[in-house]
Amino acid sequence: MQQGAVMVACVRCLIDGRVQGVWFRASTRERAMELGVRGWVRNLPDGRVEALLQGEAEAVEALKQWLWQGPALAEVVDIQCETVAVSEIQTFEVR
Repeated sequence: MQQGAVMVACVRCLIDGRVQGVWFRASTRERAMELGVRGWVRNLPDGRVEALLQGEAEAVEALKQWLWQGPALAEVVDIQCETVAVSEIQTFEVR
């Protein structure tokens, strides 16, 4: 989707590995805020983390790449992302 001359991307990612109990959600929010990405991040009952990332395409891509690293104690083994419809999101929150 395009807003003005800026390409806006919106993706939903499922992050698998040691990603709960290692400050993954808080670190993701911090990085998202630095990049100007909006959306949310939450733990799933199966041990994965789910994130919705929305913003300028370059910033969203940068955050997707950062997810592979995560915070120091995280061990990411897989990330699956899919493009989803852009919605009205104003900030980035931990759910």
